[in-house]
This record gives sequence, structure tokens and C-alpha cells, in this order.
Amino acid sequence: MTAATLRRLIVIGLIALWEIMPRTGLIPELFLPSLSSTLAAGWNEAGEYGHALAVTLYEVAISMAFACGGGILLGAVVGSLPRPRILIMPMVSSLYAVPLVILYPVFTVWLGIGSESKIAFASIYGFLPTMLATAAGIQTIDPQLLLAARSMGATLSQRLVRVIIPAAIPTVLSGLRVGGALVIVGVVVSEMLISSAGIGYLISRYRTILDSPHVFAGVLLVLAMAIAFNAAIKWIERKAAIWQTGSRAGQRAADEITAGAIQPAT
Repeated sequence: MTAATLRRLIVIGLIALWEIMPRTGLIPELFLPSLSSTLAAGWNEAGEYGHALAVTLYEVAISMAFACGGGILLGAVVGSLPRPRILIMPMVSSLYAVPLVILYPVFTVWLGIGSESKIAFASIYGFLPTMLATAAGIQTIDPQLLLAARSMGATLSQRLVRVIIPAAIPTVLSGLRVGGALVIVGVVVSEMLISSAGIGYLISRYRTILDSPHVFAGVLLVLAMAIAFNAAIKWIERKAAIWQTGSRAGQRAADEITAGAIQPAT
């Protein structure tokens, strides 16, 4: 039995337990409604959930752009320059250890309870791990690559885009996976705390009236977002692996040609 088949069987078993255990009374439906009742609740309020999902996806997309894009760029700069790395990395590492959810009330005071405060909070929440992972990955790059780029007159921006970030793709994608997941968490949690729209708001609203099927319908939508994001990162990883394999093969061929060209004649 392959690992993929085993994973499918596990998922099917969990789905079956989710349906059977509440219906047989092993778990009270207040704590865990059956899967069919959860799906029915979501379908009956499809318009409301669709509007809430659109709001959440908008906030997640903007936050991703700031958190992941900014984290990768700043991490590449900090990781490639010794002095900024020495000055900034200890502070960022210490800040990452702080539970940033305590900052959300501050953002609501500054930006209100609309999308702006949620985007700001989720951006910072996902920015730190993305930056730290990117900076750590940059430090593993072969120094000869950077030396060759500098010797050919490449500017800092050219080194970042064409040498540093491509060479650190595996670590960058790991940071992107963590940072993106935290962005989704940050948006949903902030919607649950103080909001009037979004999936998190619906979960919090239905929770207050003990409507478990509608609560779990919102949870399923959040889970679907996380699964879709993880699938997108895996797709990028496969594309990056193909690109890196081709680049390494081309580099080996070039090295062999160069080595053959400079061998002394006998």
C-alpha cells in the first residue's frame, strides 16, 4: 500500500467518523455536528458565506502581498549584507517570540475595525517568519556565486533578483509556507475578535448563539483556504525543483566544458 493510498484511507475514515459519531450520540452535536448537517448549514446560507469568503480572501490576498513579498525582499537584503544582518536579525527574532495578537487592539485604535486593521495585523503576523526564513536561506548560498556576480558588475538589485533569491528558493518557500499560513490565521482571528464581515466574523457570530453547524461550516471554509494555499506552494516547489535541476545540469555541463578547455596539452 502506497503512502498516498494510506493518506486517502485515513481521510475517508475521519470523514466517516465525523458523520457517524455525532449521529450515534458518541459526541454531542453541540460539540461536533455531523458532516452532513454542517454542509447543509453552509449550503442553506451560501450567499452569506460567499460574501464573507470574498471579504476574507480580499484581506488575505493584500496581506500576503505585504507579508510574503516584503518579507522575501527584506530578508534577502538583510541576509546578504553583514552589517544590517547583525543589527536587525536579533531584534526581529526577539519580536517573533512575542505573541503578536496583543497588538491587534492597537491596530483597531489606529485604523478602525475595517479591513485596514486586519490587513496590517495579518501582514506583520506573516512578515516576520517569511523574513527570518529568507535571511537564513540567503546565508547558505555559496559565496562564490555572489563573488562571481559582483565581479561581473551586477548591482544589488540584480544580485537579489537573479542570484540570491533563486539560489535560496527552497528556504524561501519554507518561509513562504509558514508566513502565508500565519496570514490566513491572522485575518480570521482578527475577524473573530472585532469585525462586522468575513468568515471569522460569521464563526464568532454563530458561536455566540451556539449554532454549531454554521460554526463548523465556517471552519471548513478556513480549512479549504489553507489547503488551497498549501497546494499552491507545492506547485511552486515542483516548478522550482524542475528549474533548479535544469540549472544544475547546465552548470555541470559548463563546468565540464571549462575544465576540458583549460586542461594542459600532453
